[in-house]
Amino acid sequence: MNVKVRPATLLLFLTCLAIWLLAGGVYDSVFGMGARPPVVGTEAPEFQLMDLNSQVQSLKQYRGNIVLLNFWATWCKPCTTEMPAMQAAYDRMRDQGFVVLAVNELEDIEKVTAHIQSHHHTFPVLLDTDNRVANMYGVYGLPVSVFIDRKGVVREYVKGGGLTEEIIDRVVTELQTHSLTTRPLDRVS
Repeated sequence: MNVKVRPATLLLFLTCLAIWLLAGGVYDSVFGMGARPPVVGTEAPEFQLMDLNSQVQSLKQYRGNIVLLNFWATWCKPCTTEMPAMQAAYDRMRDQGFVVLAVNELEDIEKVTAHIQSHHHTFPVLLDTDNRVANMYGVYGLPVSVFIDRKGVVREYVKGGGLTEEIIDRVVTELQTHSLTTRPLDRVS
């Protein structure tokens, strides 16, 4: 049976499909720009993600630590440029209750594992394969770093790269000495 489809019919079908996807939230959950970033001074949104060892990790398991939650991808040059500073800070301060959680966006485990191994990073790496957590944190564009205090409260939101050891040290020191109120720190970008 030979079926001919007119261009107008195909266009109507594709338009209806797009409306259905948008209305159903399918588009937003994978391709959407995410929610608003968490407000500094509010509780960090809880999540669970798989790490590179296929173990489920949650944000709440790190309660009591200062967490640098970093959203990144292997193809993102600013992301990979700031990772050595994150590693150095993690090496120096992990025994003082500092944790780096590197949340990779939308890449497969093989690619991410190869990248992490080749750069000798040892901090936990989590896989946000459906972009759900990035959307919860209002991530659009990479990298984005979120500093979370020991009580699980967002204390700084840094987007666009430029994270250095000095910046990480300053934020962590302020969080360790409890000198931070609900005000944001001096913005990096």
